[in-house]
Amino acid sequence: GHIPCGLICHPDKEHILYPLGCTVVVQDLDSKKQTFLRGHTNNVSCVVVSRDGVYVASGQVTFMGFKADIILWDFQKKELLARLSLHKGNIEDLAFSPNSRYLVSLGGQDDGSVVVWDVAKREGVCGSPASARSAGNATVVVCSSCRDEMFVTAGNGTIRIWELDLANRKIRPTECQIGKVKRVMMCIQMADDDNVFYVGTSSGDILQVNTNNKVMTKYGPQKKKFSSGVTALLLLKTGDLIVGTGGGVVALCKGSSYKVMKQIQLQGAVTSLTCRGQGHQFFVGTNECQIYRISYTAFKEELIAACHNEAVQDIVFPFGSSKVFATCSKNDIRVWHTPENRELLRIIVPSVTCHAIEVMRDGRSIISAWNDGKIRAFTPETGRLMYTINHAHSLGVTAIAATSDSKRIISGGGEGQVRVWEIGEKTHKLVEVLKEHVCAVSCIKIKKNDQECVTTSLDRTCIVWDIVRFIRKQMFLANTLFKCVCYHPEEYQIITSGTDRKIAYWEVFDGSTIREVEGSVSGTINGMDITSDGVYFVTGGEDHLVKLWDYNEGAVTHVGVGHSGNITRLKICPEKKYIVSVSADGAILLWQYPDLH
Repeated sequence: GHIPCGLICHPDKEHILYPLGCTVVVQDLDSKKQTFLRGHTNNVSCVVVSRDGVYVASGQVTFMGFKADIILWDFQKKELLARLSLHKGNIEDLAFSPNSRYLVSLGGQDDGSVVVWDVAKREGVCGSPASARSAGNATVVVCSSCRDEMFVTAGNGTIRIWELDLANRKIRPTECQIGKVKRVMMCIQMADDDNVFYVGTSSGDILQVNTNNKVMTKYGPQKKKFSSGVTALLLLKTGDLIVGTGGGVVALCKGSSYKVMKQIQLQGAVTSLTCRGQGHQFFVGTNECQIYRISYTAFKEELIAACHNEAVQDIVFPFGSSKVFATCSKNDIRVWHTPENRELLRIIVPSVTCHAIEVMRDGRSIISAWNDGKIRAFTPETGRLMYTINHAHSLGVTAIAATSDSKRIISGGGEGQVRVWEIGEKTHKLVEVLKEHVCAVSCIKIKKNDQECVTTSLDRTCIVWDIVRFIRKQMFLANTLFKCVCYHPEEYQIITSGTDRKIAYWEVFDGSTIREVEGSVSGTINGMDITSDGVYFVTGGEDHLVKLWDYNEGAVTHVGVGHSGNITRLKICPEKKYIVSVSADGAILLWQYPDLH
């Protein structure tokens, strides 16, 4: 939801498109079925659809000095047509000309050029620096509504109208006269007849510029400006404007004074406004990862999609059920309904991050570990706070687990202590502190009989504890920062993994290494989970791949490609229908568990 104009309703009125990490998601509005356009090597920075709906183009970010690609896609076949690379650093914005003859691209701050591409020939026609040396950077580009040869760029204190001279392969800019008004331009909307265009600014007003004589004719509202800037504009057939602001307001404005007729308040700053058909319905995207559907007549919002807008830290299924699962992130915990992929509950704790969650075996509470050093427990149906354990750990709580009788919680902290808590009906007390790790505890798993647990830490140790007598039973050392651990269901072996990318099998009884297998070619392994029969396990990490392994063979049987951020955790659902993986780009992916018989 952070990308300006990232949410687009396709001209066929049946699909919406939006970028997620390095993929572009195409979603059917009725069936909710998703297809993915994959091909970018880094995060997508802008996406645009041609007016006839045939082409989709998307641009990406890349490292300083490297070339950033623009990819041209065929919408019907959902396949890559061409990679266009000239710009360096990142692609700021893209626009198709009205008859899809040309694609205009705007490079980022380190590139500063505007390039016109021939769509049919898949090659650059010409380019030029986007803004004058004296002016600021150009950040938005929009094409004319009628003529292929004209487009407009705008940015910090600059609006330019460009003409393409195809015979000489040149583009010629004309600076628009806006008088003494100094503004940062955030979005442009061109009128259907090309005579005027509207520019939204960060000061919260709208400039109207005449295309023919290139002069600003008026700007407004004069007195009551929109708070936090005008971030998105939509021009309706009636001549009215729909305005989206950085304060999360969507307003319907009439006439030259931009008088607000109707307005609604949404969650998060508006980053996209897109029409469905003639504008009887439109969609709004905000930077808190919410997509709303608004009907023009009623002017009421309906939330159609929402997700975490920060990295997702953990995922957990309740014991024995695959129908729901919970995920946690910065500011919130969310409970999801698996068959319909919809949000059931949102528990908000502002400005703190939840590192780990667990659903108690009796199903009465969700316990969570937070970076402000507190353990919080909530009811799973209503999300009411049941109790808080304050100062549970000094450097934040980083891992949490509960015993199967739901009477004890074992937590790990950023300082390396492992603490055992007794949970009564109305009370909670500290039973024991196990001091052995010297760095943050990354994962805790408890044996089925509640008498033993295993903890891994970033201090390169993995310890098996007796949690009846509170002593250390066994310690494994390896040259890796351990991230995750799993007991084999028969509980005589454990598997661990971490930053050395190896999956290690250990004997619990004497702490010896059974074997090590190469878990990933690149990047840390952050999460693993094992099936209830111990035949298969899954891993995921910074190579963005979900891998299903045969436990005895130590070999990969299936690989899932789909994430565009680092996978932080993943789980196999109790009924072995799905694998759910969560990642640092805020995505939650549901995978079909492969049919292995």
